[in-house]
Amino acid sequence: MKNEKLIIDKYILTHIDKEGELLSELYREAHVKLVRPRMISGHLQGRILKMFCRMVAPKRILETGTYTGYATLCMAEALPDDGVIHTIEINDEMEDFIREQFDRSEHRKKIVLHIGDALSIIPNLEDTFDLAFIDADKREYCRYYDLIFDKVRPGGIIIADNTLWNGKVLAGIPHADAQTAGILRFNEKIAADKRIEKVIIPVRDGLTIIYKR
Repeated sequence: MKNEKLIIDKYILTHIDKEGELLSELYREAHVKLVRPRMISGHLQGRILKMFCRMVAPKRILETGTYTGYATLCMAEALPDDGVIHTIEINDEMEDFIREQFDRSEHRKKIVLHIGDALSIIPNLEDTFDLAFIDADKREYCRYYDLIFDKVRPGGIIIADNTLWNGKVLAGIPHADAQTAGILRFNEKIAADKRIEKVIIPVRDGLTIIYKR
């Protein structure tokens, strides 16, 4: 079964748009230099995020959890020249790595990087956003969602990553695993929220797509 999935994944990657030289180099560099390279969005998810941006046609995007900037760059590709993506990364040790990637991109002028806690930064952002991408501390997903919701326009989209959490969502809430508990709380919150339409796509670690009515 695992081998079949790998074969299917390889087939998909050879039949979709290429990720481009910069993103390919970023991916390789992350696997050489970083401790948790698995957290990077990667080719398939990156192309999916770009496609969502093509469909929504946002001019303002908010991202929580920059990490390497891979997803940021993918979404920036689909922004118009006067569009902007605000991306927030709490780990200041990642700043040099991130800025190096952004500086190499032709879309760098569309990107505003914030270093710090998203819970403190989001309330001070004055923009209204067309699309938001949540991919930061899983323990705080519910708080991110609450802060972001009023900043997304009606008809806007919120995308949350890792909402299947490697299948751990099926095991209930382990007392010692605050990350899984955070994802479970978020999934239940979204399922009960009548202000939105939502669907979970079982791509990689799960993407929840939320439409604000």
